[in-house]
Amino acid sequence: MTERTIKIPGPDHPITIEPAHGRVVVTLGGRVIADTRAALTLREANYPPVQYIPRQDVDMAALARSTTTTYCPYKGEAAYFSIPDGGERSVDAIWTYEAPYGAVAKIKDHLAFYPDRIDAIEQHDA
Repeated sequence: MTERTIKIPGPDHPITIEPAHGRVVVTLGGRVIADTRAALTLREANYPPVQYIPRQDVDMAALARSTTTTYCPYKGEAAYFSIPDGGERSVDAIWTYEAPYGAVAKIKDHLAFYPDRIDAIEQHDA
């Protein structure tokens, strides 16, 4: 078994996590999959910002845990969920870091959605 490299965010690869402003709603097929006022916005290096939504604000009954996992040296091991009602498009539509590294510990118990595997991630000011 090989050791996993752990990297710390810094000037060459910054990561920031801040509370999102307003309300974040995720929909698929006319169904609300997530609705929260407690999302976190993670900004990492040159990647687009990602909304991480607290698990308690996600309709977990609409999801099916996947066997897929990936590894990020900055965040740790990611687990995935699919949304069965979305068919093939929504396979592995959601990822989560269930035991994130210390630098990104705030995203524990949060889920993130791939925008192209759902209908919308909308952010409302109010």
